[in-house]
Amino acid sequence: MKSYTILSLLSLFVILQNCLFPLGNKAIKTTSPAANYANYCAGCHGTYLEDFADRDWQYGDSRDEVFAAIKYGNDDDGMPAYDTTFTDKEIYELTDYILNNATRIATSQSHETPALSDVIRSRDLAFRLDTVVSGLDIPWGLEFLPNGDMLITERSGILYRWSGINLQKINGLPMVKNKGQGGLLDVKLHPNYSENGYLYLSFSKPNPVNSKEATTAVIRAKLEANQLVNITEIFEAQPYVTTSHHYGSRIEFDNSGYLYLSVGDRGRRDDYPQMLNNQCGKIHRLHDDGSIPSDNPFVNHSTAMPSIWSYGHRNPQGLAKHPRTGDIWEHEHGPRGGDEINKIRKARNYGWPIISYGINYSGTRFTKITEKEGMEQPELQWTPSIAPCGMDFVNHERYDAWNGDILAGSLRFEYVNRCIMEGDKIVGEEKLLEGIGRVRAIEMSPDGYMYIAVEASGAVYRIVPEG
Repeated sequence: MKSYTILSLLSLFVILQNCLFPLGNKAIKTTSPAANYANYCAGCHGTYLEDFADRDWQYGDSRDEVFAAIKYGNDDDGMPAYDTTFTDKEIYELTDYILNNATRIATSQSHETPALSDVIRSRDLAFRLDTVVSGLDIPWGLEFLPNGDMLITERSGILYRWSGINLQKINGLPMVKNKGQGGLLDVKLHPNYSENGYLYLSFSKPNPVNSKEATTAVIRAKLEANQLVNITEIFEAQPYVTTSHHYGSRIEFDNSGYLYLSVGDRGRRDDYPQMLNNQCGKIHRLHDDGSIPSDNPFVNHSTAMPSIWSYGHRNPQGLAKHPRTGDIWEHEHGPRGGDEINKIRKARNYGWPIISYGINYSGTRFTKITEKEGMEQPELQWTPSIAPCGMDFVNHERYDAWNGDILAGSLRFEYVNRCIMEGDKIVGEEKLLEGIGRVRAIEMSPDGYMYIAVEASGAVYRIVPEG
């Protein structure tokens, strides 16, 4: 049996086990290292061990180093400790599974991807994929210039322009901290770009006085040829912290020209998301120059950050405007389970970590409740976690029954999730392009096509309806 099928079956087994025997304060575990990997590790490191193939091993790649990383973890990197979840014997078995299978599984032909030349038939639409750009590493954000050129952010700190012929590097970028989940992240044009020429970039900014710390920041700039000019930093999340994950970092504009920005909890769930005196675990609303709108909900609160629009978020890596209502929608990572899609409303508390449908990565619980008065329920929650990244609304009649639906990427299970909409309600789901790779960005372009950026293949694809 092929390795990807084994992993899928093992994942299903563990999911069913967790559903039939709900977890208390003690984790349920299996004796199989493959199943333990699928249940405890795949959400962050990929079903096919993608993070371990052809990459630098942050904590070393010897048997003892990998064992120590699993057993003791690293809070700053978001790596949980499994010393109370597994015995040393089980940790060594998991270590050997990773070391023996990482390159083979991640690079083998058993990791099948859709045949790009074939017509792909979904529930309501037949389509094919056109490969638009290739040769990328970890593309994170997509945006389109008025002339049709595409801007692509690489998490490593590179901004590319694709003119239809080749990739051209844009110069003049700020220094980014390319560590963990940090780097150069989202890119967005001003709604009146044709008149003012402003574009926006979000990134993980190193603390100029302490290189161990970083935060989420946004710059506004103009593009002259392939050079950024007139660069102004308009947002810098407070505080700087030493963790290297949960930056959030998506940018969106509403119909009135306000800029919305997501900032993750930076891995400090008990410190930041429920407190208004910091900017982590929040959605922020700004004027296009970074100044604070006078009608933001907490501008007159004595200790609150005035940029806050909503709070109680974990790690929002999707932000999109509903094309008909103009509402801002968001999706965010839960821990193990409890990924969410939310409609973002002024001053609302989205509950993290007081309420959640998820559990700790180690298998224990951090909360017993999923609902509480004064806290919002998600429009949709995913358990098990799909690890959502990138989202947009389909907004062109050529997509027929998909028009008005949400497309969201899955990092963990490597597909595009179609959220079927009726008005502004999610009424169903469909998995598209299963096996395509870790989907980082999804963007509706002015030419009326949906584009997706995929990590495994380092490519940007265009979804083209057939018939």
